[in-house]
Order: sequence, then structure tokens, then C-alpha cells
Amino acid sequence: MRLDKYLKITRLIKRRTIANEACDAGRVLVNDKPARASYDVKEGDIVQINLGAKPLKVRVLKVSEYATKDDASTNYEVLP
Repeated sequence: MRLDKYLKITRLIKRRTIANEACDAGRVLVNDKPARASYDVKEGDIVQINLGAKPLKVRVLKVSEYATKDDASTNYEVLP
């Protein structure tokens, strides 16, 4: 699944266009490397989002095409 779509489905970023723009600006890192919006997300990847004052770092636990509001947070684990 594309990185921008994953960020939207898991509700880490509210809109896919914002996720796409954040990737293009180099604000999203996957495994400590800048990632494009078309990056193919896999289980075990570490995604860091640098929007705002505090960066958010998560580990991808599963990749699913659809997620409800309640299920969204089961797709990732927040890292310190």
C-alpha cells in the first residue's frame, strides 16, 4: 500500500493530499530515510512524521486496505 494512503487510513494524517505534500516536502521518514508518497509500506517499517513541534514515530504492525475509526490504531504502535 502507498505511504500516503496508509497515513490516511490509519488516521495519522487527516487527508491524503496533506500526506502526499508532507512526503514531497521530506517531512515523512521511513526507516530513517526520506520517503516518497508512492513508497510501498510493509509490516515492521518505522515511520516518522515531522509535522508540528513534536515528531511522531510509529512501527507498522499490519497493512490493511480499510480501517474503521476504532480499528485504525491497531495498525501501528507508537514508539517513544
